[in-house]
Amino acid sequence: MAESLTLLQDPSHRAALASDARALLGFHRASLGPDGAFVPLGTDGTRQHGAAQELHVTTRMVHSYAMGQAWGAPDCAGLIEAGMRALWNWHRDPDHGGYVWAVQGPKALDTRKLAYGHVFVLLAASSASEVGHDDAPRLMADISTILERHFWDEEAGRLREEFARDWSPLSRYRGMNANMHGVEAFLAAYEATGQEVWLDRAGRILDFFTDRMAGANGHRIPEHYTETWQVDPDFRGDPVFRPPGTTPGHSLEFARLLLQHWDLTGRADPTALPRARALVDTALNDAWLPAGGLAYTLAPGGAVDQSVRLWWPVAEGLAVLAMLQKLDPRPPEAVWYARLHDFARAHFIDSRHGGWHPELGDDGLPAASIFHGKPDIYHALQADLLALVPGVSGVFDGLRKQRQAGSDTQ
Repeated sequence: MAESLTLLQDPSHRAALASDARALLGFHRASLGPDGAFVPLGTDGTRQHGAAQELHVTTRMVHSYAMGQAWGAPDCAGLIEAGMRALWNWHRDPDHGGYVWAVQGPKALDTRKLAYGHVFVLLAASSASEVGHDDAPRLMADISTILERHFWDEEAGRLREEFARDWSPLSRYRGMNANMHGVEAFLAAYEATGQEVWLDRAGRILDFFTDRMAGANGHRIPEHYTETWQVDPDFRGDPVFRPPGTTPGHSLEFARLLLQHWDLTGRADPTALPRARALVDTALNDAWLPAGGLAYTLAPGGAVDQSVRLWWPVAEGLAVLAMLQKLDPRPPEAVWYARLHDFARAHFIDSRHGGWHPELGDDGLPAASIFHGKPDIYHALQADLLALVPGVSGVFDGLRKQRQAGSDTQ
């Protein structure tokens, strides 16, 4: 027990986190080609030519390599630059405004305007600002205007979901996932700009999902809603972005963002830490499977729906458990952190080819029913770097301080 309690402070564990972060940054550099495009990587790290470049990948590469640059990792600037060029020259729609979902070079393949993708543009702009990229101000100004004009619903205090290229509505669907990542982007924008509007809007989204919705649903957060924000329990959409039921990995992410917001607002809300803990405890206890790993989705009430085991819920569990240990260390969370870390090391981290396997089959071996190859770096890198920095907000400041101090975790 005592060993688990000190894992985050253990030099050998911190060295392992730093080593994995360096390996991830090195492995995923191969996704950038000479044409400036990012393409998916195969299991062995080879580039999969001919695939579309999706907005969430472009933006998350900018964010991830900006974190790497702040931390002092080598050869990050070129990937940030390529992502920023692709956002402005390929994804940005010069005729209607906004950012299209999928491109192949300058050719738009999927022209939908999705809240999910647009909040990641804000995250990329914020992270590029943190490392002083010259094009960050224009991207920040443009995406801020687009979010205000089209996506932010001031009356609801949440984001509208999706539009066609000309901004005509595509559906009446409303979703938790885009709003959750909206919180992430709004908090990043607040940290980059100091503009209170971002912090306030993040708080409104958090109140709805982590208080009202979680409170009414046994500390689980439904994924899907109608236009008037009523839960739609029968909705079944895209298995990657709109899975049915509830997704325990998203509860773990929401808990992490709730803690970040709480820290940025002076830790004034006495309910925030207990709410975050309830989300984490419920998600881990619901989703942990007898063979290890976290189930992807749950049915209403908490029974396992899809038992497929993906990498990103484990990564998000590590990130939020690291935060809780920094804020208010308790033995059960230290045990969970060690358990998830051991499982990731044994099953997801690919010591042969590099990167993390995205999915496991029933036999515990890599599978490909939902994801193929090696997805982008974002979840796994954050699991490493968020554990290494000392705080729960101001991550870029924490990364820079580690770099300036010549930390031996690099």
